[in-house]
Amino acid sequence: MSLLPDLIIKIIPLILLIVLGYSAGKFFKVEKRTISSLLIYIITPVIILNGIINTELSLAKLSLPLLFFTLATIISIATYHIAGKIWKDSTRNILAYTSGTGNAGYFGLLVAIALFGEDIVGLVVLSLLGLVLYGNTVGYYLIARGNFTVKKSLKKLITLPAVYAFIIGLVINLFDINLGEGFVVFSNNFSGAYTVLGMMLVGLGISDIKSLKIDLKFISFAFVVKFIVWPLLITAVILIDKNYIGLWSNNEYNIMLLMSLVPLAANTVTYATEFKMDSGKAAIAVVLSTLWGIFYIPIIVSLFL
Repeated sequence: MSLLPDLIIKIIPLILLIVLGYSAGKFFKVEKRTISSLLIYIITPVIILNGIINTELSLAKLSLPLLFFTLATIISIATYHIAGKIWKDSTRNILAYTSGTGNAGYFGLLVAIALFGEDIVGLVVLSLLGLVLYGNTVGYYLIARGNFTVKKSLKKLITLPAVYAFIIGLVINLFDINLGEGFVVFSNNFSGAYTVLGMMLVGLGISDIKSLKIDLKFISFAFVVKFIVWPLLITAVILIDKNYIGLWSNNEYNIMLLMSLVPLAANTVTYATEFKMDSGKAAIAVVLSTLWGIFYIPIIVSLFL
């Protein structure tokens, strides 16, 4: 449990960004929809492109984004149908989206570096890409269905630039195309904006709430999927690989388990805002899961890693 103080110190800046976002929305009336559009249509595609270009590809490593994309898709679709028996409004769509992803970019990367050092950044990025690809395809479609028909949801999905950024990045990587130092400097600047705006958007979502009302049923459902179902599935995958396949090493196992433990994705607020859903409910759930993750992750890591 000596990990706890170090993790708290590294995560405090994320909490401060949420507070700054809340202040910006409450006192300066910053429009959260504008920021969510920037994240979805400009900043995230650049992050994906840069991540793919700068990652050394191999069968074992390429299987990580495929694994996380597949699990995210299965979990989100199952959640969509189960939640539909409880909620008849867009709550089921928010839950379906957020159940398939997690705060691997803002939260998970910081924790991974604190636990395992800088050498594992590439593995985290690959795992993250699987979740990002899910969020910009299946996840995007499921949350869009809260306000749009199937046809309109698919149309919005086709216009999403993140998917094309992934394909372009893959082509550039496979053909070893050098984009030059200028692109490196340009794309690296987006990483800071991604974290700052993403976490501030959570605070902006909370600032819109007129009266604080915690939806325990919504939060409990999200927590069970994120902190119990995900780790159990990843643990099962690790045991199968250890005993029968042998595709991954201990480094991959550690990152896989850690990525399954991260809190709810801050992008849940981004998409809830984009589709004019209850972003306040989503923001509260994200904040509570982040606070929970500060204590939950060190306990699991101490026991199993």
